[in-house]
Amino acid sequence: MILQAKNQLTLQEFLNLPPGEGDITYELVDGQASPKMSPKKFHSKLTRALLNLIEQCCEGKGEVCPELAVALTRRGRDWMPIPDILYISNERLPLDWEQEGICSVPPNLVIEIISPGQTFGQMAAKAKDYLDAKVLRVWVLDSKARSITVFYPDAAPQTYMGEELLTDSLFEGLQFTVEQVFQKAKIPFTTE
Repeated sequence: MILQAKNQLTLQEFLNLPPGEGDITYELVDGQASPKMSPKKFHSKLTRALLNLIEQCCEGKGEVCPELAVALTRRGRDWMPIPDILYISNERLPLDWEQEGICSVPPNLVIEIISPGQTFGQMAAKAKDYLDAKVLRVWVLDSKARSITVFYPDAAPQTYMGEELLTDSLFEGLQFTVEQVFQKAKIPFTTE
């Protein structure tokens, strides 16, 4: 369900809306408040595993946050997505950033995990929107394919699977395999 407004909401109008009921979190998309799917156990375990990997590599170099809203621009409009994980380096952190506030600058990295009802195509389009908004890197984790696709602003996406080593020039010393993520999340390999 999308909260319909007579007019397109600006970022400030969106931020002034009352909170959603229960555990509903809203994103600002195309001027409307759009609910974000609440993560389930499988999704949460993958988020925690990735969060731990990124935190180990980036300790003292910036902020790693799960489910933090970020104020961006998408196709000339205010956009406030809530990625599963974001990383913003100390160099990009605004000096006046409130610890309880939204992220007001494009992060270095956004990680999205495909949820039930979402497709890889939808997430690839969202990755392009992130890159167009000056996010430096987008990782999309597809749990069904057991893959991570890395989207770059200046190169074709690259998909990692199995024991293929994922490295990224944004993160010196970071290297892991997709299977390590699933093992860390304690999600066994199954054939359906």
